[in-house]
Amino acid sequence: MKTSVAVALAWLASQLLLPSDLPIFAAIAALLVVQPSVNQTLGRAIERTSGVIGGVIIASTIGFFFGQSSWVVLGTVIVSITVAWALRLSPVSASQIPISAMLVLALGATTPGYALDRIYETFIGAGIALIINAVIVPPVLIRPASEAVSLLAREVAETFDRIARALRTPQRPADLMELMIKARLLRPMLESAERAILQAEESLMLNPRKAKLRLDLDADRAMTKRLPTLVTRAIGMTRALHDHYDDSLQYEPSLQAFSTELVRVAHDLRLLTRGDGEGSAAPALPAPEVMALTAPLQIVTPHPDHWILIGSLMEDLRRVREEIVGD
Repeated sequence: MKTSVAVALAWLASQLLLPSDLPIFAAIAALLVVQPSVNQTLGRAIERTSGVIGGVIIASTIGFFFGQSSWVVLGTVIVSITVAWALRLSPVSASQIPISAMLVLALGATTPGYALDRIYETFIGAGIALIINAVIVPPVLIRPASEAVSLLAREVAETFDRIARALRTPQRPADLMELMIKARLLRPMLESAERAILQAEESLMLNPRKAKLRLDLDADRAMTKRLPTLVTRAIGMTRALHDHYDDSLQYEPSLQAFSTELVRVAHDLRLLTRGDGEGSAAPALPAPEVMALTAPLQIVTPHPDHWILIGSLMEDLRRVREEIVGD
């Protein structure tokens, strides 16, 4: 809807201000400049306008000295591509320079002032697109980001619960493989959550509603700073259990106590996770009385076959506790 309105207004405005030709450049500019966020629209407007100006300058200079024959048009396109490549311009500007140069030489040969009018048209189309995208409220991507972060945090907590259950009950090789596969899925989920946070931040830039929505985004961003370490440790624990598991583990007193601590880890992590539609402040640490991961864990000397696994799990647990409690 925004793109259609922007194209229509750009067309009408250009016809009123520049009645000599059909305002194709204004319509194209409006069509290409409208983006999901105001910030993206501004960036695309700058790229589009700079590309048109660069193409017009190159075409006008070459046309002045060599005319407008077909070989000159072809040579101008090649020169424009080379200039865009040498300047390492963005894809939008790099493609716009040769297109504008070709159109100016091919269509502007018999029209005085054609090149300058095309620049004016582009400014009109890009400006109207920017205004329309700010007036017709652009979408904010806070909720998708919040859902992605909450989903990841809940899945990390579920991973700790699954490890705890695996330490308490006998596991088959297929069970251990399933545990490992599910843990590996945390990596793409983490990447998705971080990407969603970046998109949400970009959607708020230059957005008139950003002050009201900033607190929600700050809460999710604070949570994502904790999650990479938790994801790494969850995968590390799962890998250690997968590689060093044997049936006698369930008789190891320390590991049974350790499974209880992992349940507490999952409990405390869920306390840190903001639910859908809850609050608008950065997540604070839970009060000490509701934190489960508080008591020191007593470790007795393990069986020689198990000390590597227990040592690895203890170090991962220490790092997890640091992230959750904030020590």
